[in-house]
Amino acid sequence: MKKHKKIYKKLLILILAIYVIFTLINQQKTLNQYIKDSNELTSKIEEEKEYKEELAKKKDDVNSLEFIEQTAREKLDMYYPNEKVYIDRGM
Repeated sequence: MKKHKKIYKKLLILILAIYVIFTLINQQKTLNQYIKDSNELTSKIEEEKEYKEELAKKKDDVNSLEFIEQTAREKLDMYYPNEKVYIDRGM
């Protein structure tokens, strides 16, 4: 009878140890995935911050007279009175 109790105790300890190891491995996999996701999101946040800064700079530039003049020339084909514009059609 004592042999059976010892065998059951060892078997129970073995099963518990296997369960603990299995649980730790799964938790480590989950933790690694969370770290990977966190790094990806951090890099996306940095990209969006840079894009936000670019947009803020562009917003400031839009109100400048140089930008308005350049846009009028390029997109609206507007020029100053008595200004001569030459277009090279040789190419």
